[in-house]
Amino acid sequence: MNSGRRGFTLIELIVVMAIVALLASIAAPRYFQSLERAREKSLRTSLAVMRDAIDQFAADKGRYPQSLAEMAQQRYLRELPQDPYTGRADSWLALAPPPDAVVQGGVADVRSGAAGRAADGSLYADW
Repeated sequence: MNSGRRGFTLIELIVVMAIVALLASIAAPRYFQSLERAREKSLRTSLAVMRDAIDQFAADKGRYPQSLAEMAQQRYLRELPQDPYTGRADSWLALAPPPDAVVQGGVADVRSGAAGRAADGSLYADW
């Protein structure tokens, strides 16, 4: 009969933990970079969809919407999307048309209300 103890030695546990830590330190930055790229892509997509809806509204009604909520009420948008950086649907910045624009109304463009810079160095609020 084998009377030796079963189990791992302290050295074996330390080696395994060091390998796990090394693998985690390699994988974690890539994971967080992919999350950031996904947020940026989601923001760009939301802005493109809302801008397209604003243009469709203006083409149909002959004026820009008075608010972003009006586009949702008129079913040009199913609902206002959440800004992926602020996590809120009410943080969008609605920009009025220039005074000399042919089509008048309240909202001619939309920007993100998020603070900060993208991976390319541009401000989210400038997109």
